[in-house]
Amino acid sequence: MIYPWLEPVWQQIAQHWQQQPQAWLLYGHPGIGKREFAEHLAQALLCESPQANHQPCGVCTSCHLFSQHSHPDFLMVKPEEAESDSSERKLAQIKVETIRNVLDFAHLSAHRGGKRVALIYPAESMNTQAANALLKILEEPPAGMVFILVSHQKDRLLPTIKSRCRQVVLTMPTPAEALAFAQQLHGEKTADLLAFHGGAPLFSDNDSHTQLRNELIPLLVKPRLIAMLDYAAAFDKQKLALATFLDWLAKWLLDMSLAQQHMCAMYYPAWQNALNEITAQIDPLSLFALIDRVNALAPYGKHTLNVKMQLEDLLIDYLNVWQHKHT
Repeated sequence: MIYPWLEPVWQQIAQHWQQQPQAWLLYGHPGIGKREFAEHLAQALLCESPQANHQPCGVCTSCHLFSQHSHPDFLMVKPEEAESDSSERKLAQIKVETIRNVLDFAHLSAHRGGKRVALIYPAESMNTQAANALLKILEEPPAGMVFILVSHQKDRLLPTIKSRCRQVVLTMPTPAEALAFAQQLHGEKTADLLAFHGGAPLFSDNDSHTQLRNELIPLLVKPRLIAMLDYAAAFDKQKLALATFLDWLAKWLLDMSLAQQHMCAMYYPAWQNALNEITAQIDPLSLFALIDRVNALAPYGKHTLNVKMQLEDLLIDYLNVWQHKHT
């Protein structure tokens, strides 16, 4: 399916349907419907009775097979799913063995006599070996083979991979579109949740995440050492990834820096008054130093670091900033 805010992008693709590339790179903000758009494109490429604007018909044999996730000429490539309870802490990767299967698939003859399509999502989860293996076939793709790469962070992809794809940015909905859509699912809390998710309406808010996040913010407004250490232990017990906490804290710190410049909060607008109060006396250099530290940790958010220790360290650094001390 295509969400309403992405219809103009589909119209652009449909207008140039005869000049299709053999490799697409669809990219944009998380939570706006990129995977659904990519699947719609894949179905349209495989459809045997396309409709107006090259929409898939939904009733031909190919469309039926596609809807049943059993089309022999379509391959979905995703990171391997971890089976342990602490799977959130494991770095999800597409490994070279998976891409080798894609290469084997690419050289097969089409079962339905049309195209073959491989959808890689998210493309930035390929490790170095996998990305290099894919690059080789993108340089000389077999006839009739189409690759659709979907990315939340296209800057993490090899420049050589990006250069061999037609890059298409999938746009965010307007604030009004996003709010109207999200309200159908989340009710009265929609505005705050939508702000936290950067205006992207297709978020799934995890209850345990929401509870822990709601416990964190008052602690950041009035930090206390013992309460912070207790929070680090509680977070660690939930086996959540460091990346989750870094996301919450980074957004709060950005809102703090905006408040220092007398600007509106982006992610925590409900806490605007508190942000204004706590940032009035904070040294900007100390705040920026902590932001730099959080950004430096971001690449390790899914690695096997001691999460409890990292949280304790970050929260103590935050307390020092709040007390006007340099970290």
